[in-house]
Amino acid sequence: MFNSKAYALGANRSCIRELFEYGRSRAAVVGEENVLDFSLGNPSIPAPQAVEEAIREILRQTPSVEVHGYTPAGGDMAARDAIARELNRRYDWDVTPQELFLGCGAAPELIAVFRALAVPGGKILAIAPYFPEYAPFVEESGLEFGVVPAQEPDFQIDMEALEALVTKNTQAVIVNSPNNPSGVVYSRETLQKLGALLEEKSREYGHPIYIVSDEPYRELVYDGTEVPFVPAIYRDTIICYSYSKSLSLPGERIGYIYVPQKATDGAALYAAVAGAARSIGHVCAPSLFQKVIARCTQIPPDLDSYDKNRRTLYEALVAAGYQVAKPQGAFYLFVKAPEGDGEAFSQRAKEKDLLIVPGKDFGCPGYCRLCYCVPYEKIQKSIPIFRELIGKTH
Repeated sequence: MFNSKAYALGANRSCIRELFEYGRSRAAVVGEENVLDFSLGNPSIPAPQAVEEAIREILRQTPSVEVHGYTPAGGDMAARDAIARELNRRYDWDVTPQELFLGCGAAPELIAVFRALAVPGGKILAIAPYFPEYAPFVEESGLEFGVVPAQEPDFQIDMEALEALVTKNTQAVIVNSPNNPSGVVYSRETLQKLGALLEEKSREYGHPIYIVSDEPYRELVYDGTEVPFVPAIYRDTIICYSYSKSLSLPGERIGYIYVPQKATDGAALYAAVAGAARSIGHVCAPSLFQKVIARCTQIPPDLDSYDKNRRTLYEALVAAGYQVAKPQGAFYLFVKAPEGDGEAFSQRAKEKDLLIVPGKDFGCPGYCRLCYCVPYEKIQKSIPIFRELIGKTH
């Protein structure tokens, strides 16, 4: 006997992973260079040299038992202190190390937060388009998952649609900006309106409605776009952050949760997050990479390659007649399927060894996601195929 929900999650795999693994098998047949795989958000630029040097230096100079041993569950205090100082420098804020809980990347951090907020009848809202894994993260935490319909074509937040879905059972709203899959950054005006709405609803229902700000792409922005610091706009904000994208470390699983003490019930909420992390088997984040992050919090990502890919692909698709929300951050384009059916368009592209993810699981079935963190040569090779798919031949 086994759990039927767990079986369903394992048997019906993520469409992103399915496409990625199809691409690996297809590359073995036709050659890696002939598979144009835009499916998976796996950074294509290497980790900064300073990160590599920090790893080597730590391994050379630090006793092995310290490098590979346990740290406190909430994280080594030196790492938490370094992160707090960098956040305060960048945002002129007052983060303390005791408000930070180091985690194994954003996914288990989000699960810990959702479990901490799981009260009987509770509900979490996501704003379409949204990262598909939010749904199982929320539902397996014992909460109901709700979706705010997308506001097209700019993919900011439809406040009227959101307000209609907020009830006394709403525990939190997930904010993901820069957004996966659209690359859109929520403007300061959008976030201020969201904060005002949630303040009003929190007073009406007599309990806080939190923002859970999922921020793995916070540093990946272009053209000087502002990514507002959400706790400075709305007090009851919890941040889940990962270094996977900013420092090209997705496989090392390192990040943090920030639970401000000034948030409603902040101290108790932090304890609940820690307890929820414990319940899912968290012991501590990877010890070596806690030490690495302590030395590397100020290192910016190298965005030149991503930006070149972004501009080239966006301009080519728009010129060919596609409707695309201009990405201001992350490394995704969200393209409206020419005939309005993202799954059919993805399949047509797949037949030409161009792998793009249909938007159904992102809450937008008429779209497809393209992940442009790929070699520039693949961007160039894809453009004629995109033109052919929309009926342009020159």
